[in-house]
Amino acid sequence: MADKENVIITQGRYLASAVKKEQYPEEQRKEIVFIGRSNVGKSSLINSLTRVHNLARVSSQPGKTQTINFYDIGAKIDGVEGRKDFYLVDLPGYGYAKTGAERRKIWSRFINEYLLGSENIQFVCQLIDSRHEPMASDVEMFNWLVDNNIPVLLVATKCDKIGRNTISKNIAAIKRKLGVPELDVLPYSSLKNEGRAELLEVIAGCLAE
Repeated sequence: MADKENVIITQGRYLASAVKKEQYPEEQRKEIVFIGRSNVGKSSLINSLTRVHNLARVSSQPGKTQTINFYDIGAKIDGVEGRKDFYLVDLPGYGYAKTGAERRKIWSRFINEYLLGSENIQFVCQLIDSRHEPMASDVEMFNWLVDNNIPVLLVATKCDKIGRNTISKNIAAIKRKLGVPELDVLPYSSLKNEGRAELLEVIAGCLAE
């Protein structure tokens, strides 16, 4: 018999897209943020996590998400009374070469404004493709989050595409590249929903506080 889930997502719906503060949702809620390079599998992970098919649009075209997207999520946590509502916030992918320098500058400006300005951020999930070593833009983003005291959880995506031994080896390489040997890295497969329960537990911990 399957283990009983401690965290059940009871609703997930798209709420708003924003490029400036005035467009953020009016109601204040805790925010769990997702960021990663273009094509790292962010939309697939969001759909796997919420179990809402096509909640985040999976595009074959990298760099398609060009706004901050807010999703309204409800969760029932075992042992916690009532439903906990929060925002899942999907940020545009970084490091996509075909985006013009000027547009990249605009993007980074509104992303920085959001990350430094929101008091509701619980932590940022930074997604890194488990098949490859982190790229310069991954390292840069990680260091920027740490330097700005924004809690970050590293999630290694696409783990179903490599063997278990390779996952361990590659996660060690990610920690080495980021220069933090004791860093927690969560392996995730959107295809098999592996890592989903663990990520939901981390989210539940923030919501229950």
